[in-house]
Amino acid sequence: MGELTHLFEQGKIGGLEIKNRIVMAPMLIWGLVEPDGAISERGIDYYAERAKGGVGLITTGAAVTKPDLEYRRTRGMFRADNPDAVPRLKALVEAVHRFGAKLSIQLTPGAGRVIFPMAAREPVGPSVLPNVWDANILTRELKVKEIEALVRSFETAAGIVKEAGIDAVEVHAHEGYLIDQFMTSLWNKRQDRYGGDLEGRLRFPLEIVRAVKDGAGADFPVIFRYAGSHLIEGGREIEESLEIARNLESAGVDALHVDAGCYDDWYWPHPPGYQPPGCMADMAAAVRRAVGIPVIAVGRLGYPDLAEGVLRDGKADFIALGRPLLADPDWPIKAKEGRLDDIVPCIGCHDGCLGRATVRGAHLSCAVNPACGNEREAAIGPAERPKSVCIIGGGVAGMEAAMVAALRGHRVHLYEKGGRLGGHLIEASAPAFKDDLRWLRDYYESQLRKLDVAVELGTEATAQKIRDKKADVVIVATGSTPIVPAIPGMDQDRVATAVDVLLGLKKAGERVVVVGGGLVGCETAVHLAQRGRRVTVVEMLGGILPDLFEANRQQLLKMLAESGVAVLTDAQLARVTDEGAVIVNKRRRYQAHIKADTVVLAVGLKPETRLARDLADAGIEIHSIGDCLEPGKIIDAIWSAHQTARGL
Repeated sequence: MGELTHLFEQGKIGGLEIKNRIVMAPMLIWGLVEPDGAISERGIDYYAERAKGGVGLITTGAAVTKPDLEYRRTRGMFRADNPDAVPRLKALVEAVHRFGAKLSIQLTPGAGRVIFPMAAREPVGPSVLPNVWDANILTRELKVKEIEALVRSFETAAGIVKEAGIDAVEVHAHEGYLIDQFMTSLWNKRQDRYGGDLEGRLRFPLEIVRAVKDGAGADFPVIFRYAGSHLIEGGREIEESLEIARNLESAGVDALHVDAGCYDDWYWPHPPGYQPPGCMADMAAAVRRAVGIPVIAVGRLGYPDLAEGVLRDGKADFIALGRPLLADPDWPIKAKEGRLDDIVPCIGCHDGCLGRATVRGAHLSCAVNPACGNEREAAIGPAERPKSVCIIGGGVAGMEAAMVAALRGHRVHLYEKGGRLGGHLIEASAPAFKDDLRWLRDYYESQLRKLDVAVELGTEATAQKIRDKKADVVIVATGSTPIVPAIPGMDQDRVATAVDVLLGLKKAGERVVVVGGGLVGCETAVHLAQRGRRVTVVEMLGGILPDLFEANRQQLLKMLAESGVAVLTDAQLARVTDEGAVIVNKRRRYQAHIKADTVVLAVGLKPETRLARDLADAGIEIHSIGDCLEPGKIIDAIWSAHQTARGL
């Protein structure tokens, strides 16, 4: 690791002095506001924790300036149109300033074509456009007087922001939301002064910038976030973005926050772990060469050496971290102190943040950090009475439980029958595009070592051994094992589980059939295809990856296609033969024989419950966590382990 000198230099945006070059990127604030749209105590705690962790500038999630125009209901939306919210905003400012951080609020006029249909009162846009989620729903073209009202709403919001003591405003003009739609010829088909050439398409955003300056003062810092390129056919290209950057600088914008993509390729503005680290830094660098104002880079920059390099190489003036600060609010402090192995890595899953908020309707949190958004409820404090805790299983659930229990002061002994810690993280991190899971495994291993957790590897815990241990508490985290269906031919050497293939216990031949189109099956298919295998995925449902967050799903589908993986849906494995696999359409419409050297099973996992059953009558306190309760995702394992260990 080199010296992280650039990350921790002071910086300036306009007249605003910032203690370092680390910005908290704006993220969905769902569940962190009150019904009336004011920031909640939970939200204040959430942002204060990131300020305490050492970030220089915090940018809140988007606050709507005129929600009554397109939204059916505004209850629980973060709003910037109500002066009554000022006291609560002042409380947020005080909480953030207490730790030396500055605060910016992101403002948006609305969603336009990307609004969720269930939230829309009347979808609007610069032109008549199909909704991203339901193409049968069309936006209504905004009238000029409505556009003017939206501009005025920014002046009002800026006055509220200034009164609350907030330090800056970021204009939300990216990801294909309303302002972005006005800026982009693909979506803006207007023939009046708000459409046509670039000058017309920029009229709305430039009027918004002037409105913010009018409302908060000419010297008030304004950051403008937009995409360097949409990376879709017909979308904005980098050359036009450079011209936009120069126009924004001339209009008085104080900094540019540059990302990429839109909802049509959601894996760019919300990059999964499949995206390479620093995936958008070059786009920020191109913009920085075109202007003289600071540029903020974003996009999988949660690796301190990489973030330092982006600044050192002049690609940006600031780096923005989103989900890495959900996973670990102390990322800046740990990076500054050189404690890189103490950083909790974001694994790019979206299950605890966007997925939890948009799919489950719960407040924003994090798969690897259950305390995110739960800063008070999930705080880890010392136990009233230290106990002897025995943990069986060194997978992600067992390691999380051991770490939390040790942090609370318990004496922890962990048994793992394998030769190393990690459980399913070991095979899950085998593909080259899953490095973040390897980092997560290494993180846990280092924490258990630093906490002096007694770890016995290569030791299978029996019920009698656990009874003899006489622990106060036993946590069973024995995990899960692959399901092998009762199908003719399962005893053939050509049959392997995805676990065995990923671990290298069995080598896949030239032609491979992967049975199962879920996450494990599809990632295994890409992994093998990238190593030159010819792969076919067979899935009995009508589609693949049904439970994956949409941004992750979009990119994994793209990876399957680019790797040449064939996909058969509505099909199931009937039997394995000496030549390959017999596949039957679920509705019995056809039967096909696919030649295959290897048939890889990825049809799910079953809980390993034997030890828990054997200990049921031991007369000691026993808790089962993770996959041995019910196989699930990493978020399920970590959260159940964290809650159990925190309650001991």
